[in-house]
Amino acid sequence: MNVPLTPIRFKERAARLYANKVGVVCGQERFTYAQFARRSNQLGNALRSIKLQPKDRVAFLSFNCHRLLEAYFGVLQAGGILLPLNLRLRPEELAGIIADAAAKVLFYDAEFAPMVQACRAGGAIQAIPLTGPKNETSYESLVASASDHYEFDMQLNEDEVAELFYTSGTTGNNKGVMLTHRNLYLHAYSNMSTLRPADHDVYLHAIPLFHVNGWGSPHTVTATGGRHVMLRKFDPVEVLRTIEREKVTTFCLVPTMAIALLQAQEKIKADVSSVRHIMIGGAASNPTLIANMRKVFCEDVGGGYGLTETSPVATTAYIKDTLADSPLEQRIGWLATAGLEFIGMEVRVLDAQGKDVKHNGREVGEVVLRGDAVMKGYWNQPDATEQAIKDGWLYTGDMGVMDSESYLLIVDRKKDIIVSGGENIATLEIENVLYGHPEVLECAVIPIPDEKWGEVPCALLVTRSGKPIEQQELEAYCRERLAGFKVPKAFHFRETLPKGGTGKILKRELREPFWAGHMKRVH
Repeated sequence: MNVPLTPIRFKERAARLYANKVGVVCGQERFTYAQFARRSNQLGNALRSIKLQPKDRVAFLSFNCHRLLEAYFGVLQAGGILLPLNLRLRPEELAGIIADAAAKVLFYDAEFAPMVQACRAGGAIQAIPLTGPKNETSYESLVASASDHYEFDMQLNEDEVAELFYTSGTTGNNKGVMLTHRNLYLHAYSNMSTLRPADHDVYLHAIPLFHVNGWGSPHTVTATGGRHVMLRKFDPVEVLRTIEREKVTTFCLVPTMAIALLQAQEKIKADVSSVRHIMIGGAASNPTLIANMRKVFCEDVGGGYGLTETSPVATTAYIKDTLADSPLEQRIGWLATAGLEFIGMEVRVLDAQGKDVKHNGREVGEVVLRGDAVMKGYWNQPDATEQAIKDGWLYTGDMGVMDSESYLLIVDRKKDIIVSGGENIATLEIENVLYGHPEVLECAVIPIPDEKWGEVPCALLVTRSGKPIEQQELEAYCRERLAGFKVPKAFHFRETLPKGGTGKILKRELREPFWAGHMKRVH
């Protein structure tokens, strides 16, 4: 028997086995899994009632909340494709994504009403607020008026796209990553097999659900009958209070969040004794951060690695049984790496000739991946798909090393992508903006170390007049054209920029003085 592999089955299982258990906590609201399943079913039927067609894209511009979590299942049940949008993007960027995806419906949080008006792509999309007056159409009114009946479709095609997430490419162009029902189902199985979550777990959604499939948590927690605790926005004090109040057992963070939590915990001393597991990903971690998190929260803290293209988690750091007696410093070093491949994922590091590098922790190569959770491809970009997936392997563009125990360490981004606070920033996008300034003759954007964000953009400029430009002027110029987190945090002026034989600016030479004494960035 072949039953379609789809995350919808996880919701159905939770409703059967954990009907009366509180499965979702969202602010003051609490929903049993029976209630959550009914609302997801109602959403699916409501979408059909407004003429959603199979494969139509349904966008969400929303903070973490139970409605967005319901969409992870209800949109799929309606035959649609879920498109969570990054709240940090500018209206122009959102409009471009909505237009590229040709989204038919956009559900949005009331806070984003002005942004929605600016990015509605000519009004072609049906924009619906999540909440509103009873006499007006909203997500809530649609759900309330819809049937909660649902019958699983045995004819569902598991290879159809279920979710669409946009990620900045190496050229700064947004690319839609197509994740299928099968991708998501098997990614959740890999997650469950590797990390072994259980029905007694209480998962705090500290990572935004729009961020790379919520790192798989909507599916994994539901599948195992754990409890979802929704966090509208990340605030370190609120996170700690929520951990204490809800007895949270597990959550995921980017390094900047972890740093903020440590600082807040020093002040408020919340009871975090319930925590048993934390994954830190989205950007490179470091042994000091891992050690401090272990001291304050729990021993089971480790790094992880993945891409939107891998649904997203591909590796996670834990200590193999054969290494359990290794010195503490060495174990923490392993926990600070990208870790070991997920079950269902294969990881290789290839040199410039396409051969596997030696597993000695020194030889650098490009990280390539193969597995059940690797995307179907890029939305409407077959050429980009062919460039990324070659000979059955996904070429990540990330540079890494592999040690003798097969722990992966990411050491650089092949195409100079900056990862700041878990967000990818394409240097070329910033450079293109700066080149539009009438006084900029040459520019190069590089990452520089930052205690809070890990790394941030820095612009090095040569002006036409040879005189510096006021930093406030440049910041204002960039803020008009870029999302706030992409604006360079520093501007430095030079008479010339170093160039190679072909005239290419040597960014590595520019970076080295800034990274002296910090973790080396390898090219």
